[in-house]
Amino acid sequence: MEQQQHQLTNCSTWSTAPKLHHLLHQNPQRIAFSNGRRQKSNQKKKSLNWRMRGFGNETPVLVVKASNGGAGTDVVETAVVDRPKLRRFQVSQGHPSPFGATTRDGGVNFAVYSANAVSVTLCLITLSDLEEDKVTEQLSLDPLTNKTGNVWHVFLKGDFKDTLYGYKFEGKFSPEEGLYYDSSKIVLDPYAKAVIRRGEYGKLSPDGNCWPQMAGTVPSFDDEFDWEGDLPLKYPQKDLIIYEIHVRGFTRHESSMAELPGTYLGLVEKLDHLKELGINCIELMPCHEFNELEYFGYNSVLGDYKVNFWGYSTVNYFSPMIRYSSAGIRNCGRGAINEVKFLIKEAHKRGIEVIMDVVFNHTAEGNENGPILSFRGADNSIYYMLAPKGEFYNYSGCGNTFNCNHPVVRQFIVDCLRYWVTEMHVDGFRFDLASIMTRGSSLWDATNVYGVPIEGDLLTTGTPLANPPLVDMISNDPILRGVKLIAEAWDTGGLYQVGMFPHWGIWSEWNGKYRDTVRQFIKGTDGFSGALAECLCGSPNLYQEGGRRPWNSINFVCAHDGFTLADIVTYNNKHNLANGEDNNDGESHNNSWNCGQEGEFASISVKKLRKRQMRNFFVCLMVSQGVPMIYMGDEYGHTKGGNNNTYCHDNYINYFRWDKKEESSLDFFRFCCLMTKFRQESESLGLNDFPTAERLQWHGHAPGVPDWSERSRFVAFTLMDSVKRELYIAFNASHLPATITLPERPGYRWDPLVDTSKPAPFDFLSSDLPGRDIAVKQYAHFLDANLYPMLSYSSIILFLSPVDP
Repeated sequence: MEQQQHQLTNCSTWSTAPKLHHLLHQNPQRIAFSNGRRQKSNQKKKSLNWRMRGFGNETPVLVVKASNGGAGTDVVETAVVDRPKLRRFQVSQGHPSPFGATTRDGGVNFAVYSANAVSVTLCLITLSDLEEDKVTEQLSLDPLTNKTGNVWHVFLKGDFKDTLYGYKFEGKFSPEEGLYYDSSKIVLDPYAKAVIRRGEYGKLSPDGNCWPQMAGTVPSFDDEFDWEGDLPLKYPQKDLIIYEIHVRGFTRHESSMAELPGTYLGLVEKLDHLKELGINCIELMPCHEFNELEYFGYNSVLGDYKVNFWGYSTVNYFSPMIRYSSAGIRNCGRGAINEVKFLIKEAHKRGIEVIMDVVFNHTAEGNENGPILSFRGADNSIYYMLAPKGEFYNYSGCGNTFNCNHPVVRQFIVDCLRYWVTEMHVDGFRFDLASIMTRGSSLWDATNVYGVPIEGDLLTTGTPLANPPLVDMISNDPILRGVKLIAEAWDTGGLYQVGMFPHWGIWSEWNGKYRDTVRQFIKGTDGFSGALAECLCGSPNLYQEGGRRPWNSINFVCAHDGFTLADIVTYNNKHNLANGEDNNDGESHNNSWNCGQEGEFASISVKKLRKRQMRNFFVCLMVSQGVPMIYMGDEYGHTKGGNNNTYCHDNYINYFRWDKKEESSLDFFRFCCLMTKFRQESESLGLNDFPTAERLQWHGHAPGVPDWSERSRFVAFTLMDSVKRELYIAFNASHLPATITLPERPGYRWDPLVDTSKPAPFDFLSSDLPGRDIAVKQYAHFLDANLYPMLSYSSIILFLSPVDP
């Protein structure tokens, strides 16, 4: 008896000891330790069958049983029994926050949310055991002591070297109720900071499994990175020139000559190219952990294998894509995390901000037939938008929809964004299919969300909300409010919010209407001159009334999905046979024009017109108010062969061609570099507010007489500029040439700078161009008469210079 009491006294680190201690002090006569002897009790007869659970190094478990032993007595039996030991760890109750695995107090605290699980088991796995699909050690969490509210937690001290972790959740498997608990599955912690299994991109596991068991990295007190004093650049958004980039595709081609091609460090090797191009912000296509083998299958068209190349199918939002790193799974993914940090630090050193493309609209778990990887196994009914009978809403077009406005889910998203800002130093986010973040969550309850009921609140799941709680939280978060926030303001469920996305004054939008209008006008479609004028001014028709500014419009002509810049002027129709879907995938309406012949093999005159049109698009992008975004490879004219949906190709179709870039170095690439530099030097091309009549005047073929008629294909304007004095910019999208009359400016003359109808290098008359003076003299007789001849499908930029006495 004395021995047993001594053991109880020394198990204060056991998970249930505090509850037993409390019970003994509240009812000292109810329970006594007797090794089976009967003890008197004056309390009412009652039976109790209660077990104390605990884990520890070499520590036995004390089992206490109390049951009815006859009139007026309780029989209390005790026994010391052995339980499976956690060989390397001391175990205690733990804390319910923060979520995830966190180092503290000389150990690691594990906390995970699950409202509907009846039991949770923490699985600890060494790297070697993971390869063999074995669990090294597991620890069942006591719902009495290792659970607070709906958070399961435990604290461990010990040697975590080369240790990973996951969870088993036990509960009801009832898809019609939205529950998918399967205790045979080890699922990822949604808050895991690195996800480990396959370390090499595109390589199957030894047994050929595309979805081998994964596990999260246990953090270490030794996880350090030397930021060398790195601080956010905090550029005003109006000054940005964004470059959408794919980490692997940027340097994977052999012509990159990168030491570590296709990796974060490979991108670092080529950052100077972006600096030369005038880029001060890169937008990384998805770099959260995803499974590139998700679509793995033989592609008979190309004779290779289809993969998920773009990465819009997230497995874990805290973990970087491990197989984009040169370190792979070495050191349990810590090397990969540090490579991302190094990329961001080196970009900042070169004056380049880093924005992440994040996919909070759906996950890789798909619909009811998809795998149980993380969110579904932890609490499917919380993390996904479900219909009353458990069906998955599919506003993403990818099988499921993340339940963004559920209180738990929106807190998860905010925690994730904060992590990437504070720990990884990213400068902002572009939200894929962001309109999903404005839809009402499953089991929408205004009282739960806002604290009070709303009169007439009959919203159903997925209904667009005027003030979505998630967007509200992000917009007013003290950390996230200060970073760049960009919405792709539509989804595949038909919700289109360009110009109407809930913004709190700080959100910008991918301006899809800008893309469509500019493509239509430049290719010579009637009826778009007025719409182009709106685009050139920063789309005030979309953003001014809501109190936003020109920089809330992210202007682009091309992006990762759709035609490249070269393909817009080469193909009328999509050519997606290489995707293996009989050309049925991808957008059929591209607003493109092949300039007279379909495909790359065309006459010399057609090819010249195509180059002219590419220059026209780039000029328009650079002289428009708002924030220009360039797609990777467009600066040299990358082609995807007319394929506008290259999500599945890990090959030359998506690879940046450094050899082609070199061929273009004195042609289109030079033109792009000079245009970005010109934009950055001009005070008037990145305004903080929409231009007024005091700064901007519209013109037609004659000064001050713009033509906004349905058949007009000419737009011209002058722009006052404190650095360049005044600029004259004109677009002739007609198939006919025109001689235009320029505004008179006594004491000054208009000098040519850009004429897209001229061959390189005379398309941009830079000050250091050999033979520039001769080229300018060729215009002299026109300019002396205040005239300028414009060829069909061309654009010009002139600047004002004082007349030499």
